[in-house]
Amino acid sequence: MSKYINPYHLGCSVWSLSEWKGKFYRDDAKPSQFLPQYASVFNAVEGNTTFYNVPAPAVIEKWGTQTPKGFKFCFKFPRYITHEKRMHNVKGEVLDFVRLFEPIRNKVGPFMIQLPETFSAKELYRLEDVFSIMPKSFSYSVEVRHKDFFDHGKHERNFTSLLKTYEVDRVIFDTRKLHAVKSNEASIIEAQKKKPKVPVRFDTTASRPVLRYVGTNDVLNNEPYLKEWAIIVAEWIKEGLHPYVFIHAPNKIDQPKLCQHFHEQLAELIELPPLNKWPVQRQNK
Repeated sequence: MSKYINPYHLGCSVWSLSEWKGKFYRDDAKPSQFLPQYASVFNAVEGNTTFYNVPAPAVIEKWGTQTPKGFKFCFKFPRYITHEKRMHNVKGEVLDFVRLFEPIRNKVGPFMIQLPETFSAKELYRLEDVFSIMPKSFSYSVEVRHKDFFDHGKHERNFTSLLKTYEVDRVIFDTRKLHAVKSNEASIIEAQKKKPKVPVRFDTTASRPVLRYVGTNDVLNNEPYLKEWAIIVAEWIKEGLHPYVFIHAPNKIDQPKLCQHFHEQLAELIELPPLNKWPVQRQNK
């Protein structure tokens, strides 16, 4: 999987996590080595960093050189576009942002447009304005959180139709397990405060469905949900779609373990190569 997994992409929500040293990364891993070591196991990552700060062109090009062929970054649109300006009069900003990644275009998966919970169906026209000018050389996905887009009615149909028209994927955000569990773990309590509780949709709108799953930190509690998603992802792949799957753990430390488990579940349903051994498991060889 280090070089390329043909049917789907799998990864975590981060790669630069010092707590992974000695657990996932090598004991002696330096921050500059985190991304190459991460990309030796997983072939995708959420690019949350761009939500807060737009990286310099030199940094972007460095990320490209540190990852193998087939690796994909799914960068988030900056919050000044999605949350501060709420997609209004942002065509110039969107084009400037997307074009930054032209030098590593073959390393970019679907950009993620994460909209605030207050972004309602009344503002849907703003999304269409942006869709109409987004470069076709990239792919895109949208994550909505307002109840309008989960109404099983007019608003949701209009949203789905818009996505299909422009071949944009709907980000599926599954926090069912996170909000169902009762726990004293600080990381879970914090995640329950921050992560929205939205209905789960299983339908797709384009060719690269994006799943963001947030559960608990241990494999056992996530098992039924990961097994369910393995069945769905396997069906997507059989239909000719190319899914992107990101498995979150509230403490972040256990994300590689949960990703590994999901891959093993999926490999029971379709033919897949095993993941490479973790960098920490290879350090003495």
